[in-house]
Amino acid sequence: MSGKLPTRMVERPWGRQDLPPPFVAPPGKTIGEVWFEPPARLDDLLVKYIFTSQALSVQVHPSDAQAPSGHRGKEECWLILAAEPGARLGIGFRCPIAANAMRAAALDGSIEDLIDWHPVKAGDFFYIPAGTVHAIGPGLSLIEVQQNSNITYRLYDYGRPRELHLDAGMAVALGERYDPGLASQVAEEGAAGLVEGPHFRLDRVDGAPDPEVLRRYAGPLLVIPLDGTATIDGSAIRGGDCALADSLGEVSFAGRSLIAQPCA
Repeated sequence: MSGKLPTRMVERPWGRQDLPPPFVAPPGKTIGEVWFEPPARLDDLLVKYIFTSQALSVQVHPSDAQAPSGHRGKEECWLILAAEPGARLGIGFRCPIAANAMRAAALDGSIEDLIDWHPVKAGDFFYIPAGTVHAIGPGLSLIEVQQNSNITYRLYDYGRPRELHLDAGMAVALGERYDPGLASQVAEEGAAGLVEGPHFRLDRVDGAPDPEVLRRYAGPLLVIPLDGTATIDGSAIRGGDCALADSLGEVSFAGRSLIAQPCA
């Protein structure tokens, strides 16, 4: 059944108390993520907003094949919505690094200097394959679309008292540079194809989708308005919402939105 997805605000030590509209943090709460509860029909896909005032841990996720039995791996992507001056993302390494050297750097904290830090601005887009060592820096607001998995192996956490997962992380981490072909700058206007598999597809539409997009998005999908509204079964879905639609043809778009769907 079509309709808005329930949201869940998640406290994080690196989150914010002053969230951008339309979100409002509960008094005294430091909110780092806003999750949209996946519908049963698309439970392999998770959409969230992320807001940072501090750096996230240096971390890595396994693939489906590497995840514990009965669990999915995690591939994800990020669309930057707003970035403070100097904001950056750490993705991959500046130079290839062997596993033993990576582990030693995680233990002594020098891994932060070995990661390739990318300055970012609104409209930047990054796809993060499983096995990519990464970190999100402070001063960012972004939308993340990912496989619905909570398996995160923290390699380094800036001295915060949280568990690290070096053995599991080293088993899946790639000591490689990030492929620049997985990043792009999305134009302010117009349609943009962002991801086409292997686990999900993601497009930015600007008004009514063209016939090719309609053809590719057969069946139920998620709609995430960026500005303006999307109307589904007579209900208006606005920025800060995420909704399930039974089909793309039943959605009327005014302004820009993201649409997402698992790949068969």
